[in-house]
Amino acid sequence: MSTLTRTLSNLRKVGIKDYFRQMLYIGDTKHGRLVGTDRAGNKYFENMEELPLRTRWVEYAKHDYDASQIEPGWHAWMSYSLDRPPTEDALIAPGLRKFEKPYPVPNYTMTRAAFKTYST
Repeated sequence: MSTLTRTLSNLRKVGIKDYFRQMLYIGDTKHGRLVGTDRAGNKYFENMEELPLRTRWVEYAKHDYDASQIEPGWHAWMSYSLDRPPTEDALIAPGLRKFEKPYPVPNYTMTRAAFKTYST
């Protein structure tokens, strides 16, 4: 939960439209520098003035957001496994490899398309 002064400061910095969008999606207001964008259109932000482990966040491109929509390199950066984002690190730079799909694969758990093991 944020304080009133922090919320009003963030409202001034991000604007009224983004303020309400952030309150709807993440329940808090944040501002920071745009670190990068992935192929799905998700935007990744960072602000080192926030509380520890709350300094990085993502704004999903789609309304029906799911954590499986984050690419592996960005997921490693979001979970603090890497210090540098994929835009700055050559080893995990996003590119189309032979085994990669050009789009994020959704999580099919609890749907008809979910994986079911063969039962004898």
